Amino acid sequence: DPAPAQEPPAPAAGPVSYRPLTPAERRTSAQLDALQGDPARLKGFFAALPKGADLHNHLSGAVTTEYLIQLAGENGLCIDATDTAVQPPCGPGTRPAADARTDAEFRLRIVRAWSMQDFPADRSGHDHFFDTFGKFGEATRDRGKLLANVADTVVAQNQFYLETLVTPASDSARKLAESVGYDADLAAFHRKLVAGGKLDKVVAEAVREADAADAQFREAARCDTRRPAPGCRLPVRWISQVSRGSSPERVFTQMAVGLRLAERDPRFVAVNLVQPEDGESALRNYGLQMRMLQYLRTQYPDVRLTLHAGELTPGLVKPEDLTFHIREAVLVAGAERIGHGVDLVHEDDWRGLARTMAERRVAVEVPFSSNKQILGVAGDDHPFDTYRRYGVPVVLATDDPGVSRIDISHEYQYARDTYGLGYAELKDLARASLEYAFVDGAGLWATGPGRTAYRPVRACAGSRPGFAPPAPACARHLEENPKAAIQWRQEAAFAGFERRYGGSR
Repeated sequence: DPAPAQEPPAPAAGPVSYRPLTPAERRTSAQLDALQGDPARLKGFFAALPKGADLHNHLSGAVTTEYLIQLAGENGLCIDATDTAVQPPCGPGTRPAADARTDAEFRLRIVRAWSMQDFPADRSGHDHFFDTFGKFGEATRDRGKLLANVADTVVAQNQFYLETLVTPASDSARKLAESVGYDADLAAFHRKLVAGGKLDKVVAEAVREADAADAQFREAARCDTRRPAPGCRLPVRWISQVSRGSSPERVFTQMAVGLRLAERDPRFVAVNLVQPEDGESALRNYGLQMRMLQYLRTQYPDVRLTLHAGELTPGLVKPEDLTFHIREAVLVAGAERIGHGVDLVHEDDWRGLARTMAERRVAVEVPFSSNKQILGVAGDDHPFDTYRRYGVPVVLATDDPGVSRIDISHEYQYARDTYGLGYAELKDLARASLEYAFVDGAGLWATGPGRTAYRPVRACAGSRPGFAPPAPACARHLEENPKAAIQWRQEAAFAGFERRYGGSR
């Protein structure tokens, strides 16, 4: 059952018992209320709102569908009878993807097949959503070009940092797994992967792959010219994907590659499991995969971990499969963030789990649109308010905005419209997305939300982002701590936003 309304939040963690507003926040909040009857201006408000970071973003699913179609055409790909991009030559039953440039009907057919556009609202989108990745997969081989498209979108949405998911050295990791074979003794398995430098060779390939993507990104975004694209200034970090539906030996090998890569290359910060959590193999091996991560984190203790967990609903899986996924992600694997987490109230002792997550500051990445499109979970059926009531940190994210045909502004406006959030709550959701980002260094804040109202660290206590340069001690703190520097940029943006919408009084 959902949490009863009288349940108290976790001690000293309750963002729902809201903090006092500053005068500028009160004026901006009043303006937000006044815009409720003006859809166009309200949309402009959410577009202009500084919105922190996107921490749950699959690169291939984040690219606009139109750009994927463009890349398919530029690369000479063909579209077969199932609307799947395939390599040339274009034989019987296929057409050149480039035809979409001039054939509007053909183009719309591809857009519908590669995204959720026009998908019937009364039907389950689960299979269609996940099937899109196989249909456009051949068009996603140019990682740097994909990032250039996504980074510009993130900047245009007034965000300041991106963590995006990719699969490093996928073929080589698969071949290594097959050559070594599975060993139920995880320590022995890891030793076999490392022996003779085999794992390091795959990691080195992943680094070269990232170097090539960086170079392609800089060229596509014109970063070294006099007219760089906006995305050139966006800090980006990679999260390594693990295909949870694969064989145990491949899953373990991909985990080891991702963790070792993050240890060696600062561009990579974490590991995550992807593919449908309700898949047969994913369900059968879920507990094993959590134990794999538990062991590997003893070998790579400094690498961060965020996990898709609890992306399940009654009817999609057996009742017993709803009782432990979030719990094991947090308590066994040691996840620092989880993605989705929509089956919270079906977990064993879910209230105790929520309190533990609040105490450990395990954040939940919430992509409202994909939860609705894939699982049909929205509004009161979503545990968004339940997490907040228990003091669990929540950050808004897009998941696959290209597939979903949304942007992060849509997700913030949905939160406002559906859960009645005020301006300060929206602002602190944006702050939380940077606070729980896997960025190096200390942050700008000594405390989080609550009565302390995001009190700055001592070095920056007297500084006013957006009004004056940081004091010398604060400037040193920002220089030494990339996380604090990004947060300072957002606070300066909030100051400008509140002057625009709240006036200068």
